[in-house]
Amino acid sequence: MTWETVIGLEVHAQLNTKSKIFSGSSAAFGAAPNTHVCAIDIGAPGVLPVLNKAAVEKAIMLGLAINAPIAERSVFARKNYFYPDLPKGYQISQFELPIVQQGHLDITLDGNTIKRIGITRAHLEEDAGKSLHEDFQGCTGIDLNRAGVPLLEIVSEPDMRSAKEAVAYLKTLHNLLRYIDICDGNMQEGSFRCDANVSVRKVGGELGTRAEIKNLNSFRFVERAIDFEVQRQIEILEKGGKVNQETRLYDADLNETRTLRTKENANDYRYFPDPDLLPLHVSAHMIAEVKKSLPELPNQKRERFVTACGLNPDSAVTLVGQKALADYFEAALSVVPEHAQITANWVIGDLLGALNKMNLTIEESPVPARDLGTLVARIQDNTISSKMAKTIFESMCAGEGSPDDLIASKGLKQMTDTSAIEAIIDEVMAQFPGQLAEYRSGKDKLFGFFVGQSMKASKGTANPEQLNELLKKKLG
Repeated sequence: MTWETVIGLEVHAQLNTKSKIFSGSSAAFGAAPNTHVCAIDIGAPGVLPVLNKAAVEKAIMLGLAINAPIAERSVFARKNYFYPDLPKGYQISQFELPIVQQGHLDITLDGNTIKRIGITRAHLEEDAGKSLHEDFQGCTGIDLNRAGVPLLEIVSEPDMRSAKEAVAYLKTLHNLLRYIDICDGNMQEGSFRCDANVSVRKVGGELGTRAEIKNLNSFRFVERAIDFEVQRQIEILEKGGKVNQETRLYDADLNETRTLRTKENANDYRYFPDPDLLPLHVSAHMIAEVKKSLPELPNQKRERFVTACGLNPDSAVTLVGQKALADYFEAALSVVPEHAQITANWVIGDLLGALNKMNLTIEESPVPARDLGTLVARIQDNTISSKMAKTIFESMCAGEGSPDDLIASKGLKQMTDTSAIEAIIDEVMAQFPGQLAEYRSGKDKLFGFFVGQSMKASKGTANPEQLNELLKKKLG
């Protein structure tokens, strides 16, 4: 029997506002427990929430970026449930009337195939606090710094058919959020996390019963968790069993999912409009103002890299895959704007290769972008050869200096003076008369010998093209 996987993802993106969504408390990460908290955050009696305009603007920005209509009127609701780190006993969210509905995101799969993933909705809500289980000798501590931090929950359609597609969607969305600067995307800090709804069915059949895998915070864990869950469900069904609708957790150490609780339905949360918050009205003027601030999107940047800069499509796709990488490339290109593809080759090949060996991200690169651009410029103006550039680049990665400083200190400026190169060739020919006679008698393969000896005599500084051309004349 052939099974088909059906996956929908719910992403919680923490909006990078300065203050929380309904209070003036700081939303910054990393403070001592319970220091970014006020009476509103702890649910004290008589307090009233006040909506953060910046959070609304960032939600609108996401809606515009995914080609979704922005609701003129949306409503905040109370989602009722008890957790120790939910001080009010409910979470303020949006339910029936979210601010963003019915958008889409195009993802690139193997072979540069484009697949469109529908986005059902994106709604604003507040985050809960955090339970701390370490250092309390059998007890649990509660940190409410995160309580009230603004979240945008982005819910996809069940359009993904494999774990790899799910990861491609997540990476594309993660990249988009960083491009439009509404979320820092730091998965280790919980700024970008997802729940995966996974089911299997006979190919072309009705949807199967789904299981929700909660709080996945790395792309690798998403792929492994989904793959495990798919296999688990297939084994149950092939044995004649029934998949339960439930919430599961992924254990990375054991590489398995396990039951957390029976899946709740919407009525379990007893949603009702929050009486303390008026309906949110978004004007056409506000949408127009946000649209003006929308930066260049990844697909737009990719198209510009190809049409305006002359990059090949594969290079453009790679560079826009990370905002920081695209920014680095553009900063390097500003030094040598007429050499886009060569600059891209250095960034994608040499730089990323070196960073991978050093286990560093592009943000941690020891080579400043403008220095890499300068290195490319020195190749193009014949100050150094491509081979010399590799040596200089290694020194730059080691933090030994800028290209110009290294060229000067190591004496690596390329020799382009014709008379000087001819003098070296004459010296080499005089040093190896036997090989010279053999070459002139028809042993053409010795040409490489004379190239090597001449480069050695010039300490690697002779211009290779000039050297080859002059050698052919001299030896002939």
